[in-house]
Amino acid sequence: MTAAAGDPPRVRLLTRPGCHLCDDARAVVARVCAEVDVGWEEVDVTTDPALLAEHHDQVPVTLVDGRQHDFWRVDPARLRAALAR
Repeated sequence: MTAAAGDPPRVRLLTRPGCHLCDDARAVVARVCAEVDVGWEEVDVTTDPALLAEHHDQVPVTLVDGRQHDFWRVDPARLRAALAR
């Protein structure tokens, strides 16, 4: 999870423990963000009641620049395109 010092990560991945789709999404996000040198962070929705209530059935959720980009599956080409903007 990289980002320039002081820069907030552009990608936020919302996950929960024991989620196999989250494992798949994490691998895609990590790979794409490393390729394009963009910071990302992972947030466990079970640690935040509001996030859990909002996203419980949709995890993993990928946010780019604070806006929902994908849920359940992360398409690497689509994520690269969003990060190129």
